[in-house]
Amino acid sequence: MARVQFEHVYKRFNKVEIVHDINLDVKDKEFLVLVGPSGCGKSTCLRMVAGLEDLSEGDIRIGERVVNGVPPKDRDIAMVFQNYALYPHMSVFDNMAFSLKLRHFPKDQIKKRVEEAGEILNLTPFLKRKPKELSGGQRQRVALGRAIVREPQVFLMDEPLSNLDAKLRVETRANITKLHQRIQTTVIYVTHDQTEAMTMGSRIAVLNGGIIQQLGAPQELYDQPANLFVAGFIGSPSMNFFPGAKVVTEGDSTRIVLENMGQVDVPPLYVER
Repeated sequence: MARVQFEHVYKRFNKVEIVHDINLDVKDKEFLVLVGPSGCGKSTCLRMVAGLEDLSEGDIRIGERVVNGVPPKDRDIAMVFQNYALYPHMSVFDNMAFSLKLRHFPKDQIKKRVEEAGEILNLTPFLKRKPKELSGGQRQRVALGRAIVREPQVFLMDEPLSNLDAKLRVETRANITKLHQRIQTTVIYVTHDQTEAMTMGSRIAVLNGGIIQQLGAPQELYDQPANLFVAGFIGSPSMNFFPGAKVVTEGDSTRIVLENMGQVDVPPLYVER
């Protein structure tokens, strides 16, 4: 297992800066979620950890090692994509075992790891089936199993639930959370869905415009948003904003004066909030 550290990380494509001065310490065994709107830089951050994108500036550490120039295969990470990327001509067993076979693991060790992953993910009855014989949720579990058998230091998940329907998404969300509790591996999870972020992450980093707007536990982000963007992005339904509102305190009474909309008295219980 390992911590992952971003130290003053920048990413530019030509003159366009996608990621700006990211400093982030993902703790060992933590489930950290990167959340934000499309184009905010969250997937780029994940791809830089994986080694699929080079950094423009800064360092990324996995454990105690700076991995800037380390090839993806040598970073001891496993990645789960939005696309399942299963081999259609292979069985579930062979799909999960493929990376281990490429690394010339002994057959008995491959069998042991695949069967253990199958048990964890409730895939044991399906190990001989082909992907076309599986449901969407089962295919996603195979993709997770393919990552699990590698026993990496870090799991990277890039919107793995986006292709599932609403009911299956909720079910798989719970399965991934239980999986993390069982295997206790560091996870960095990317999503644009704030509901996924709030229900799965031990901490959440909210990104916008390539900048971390706020980092904290789900309840902290909900109760104490750092700015208007976080306040409007986190929570469903989203928070309402009234432009031109003023808080007026007179003695023991507090009221909010709304521009061209009158005023609202604030009960003492909510004054400090």
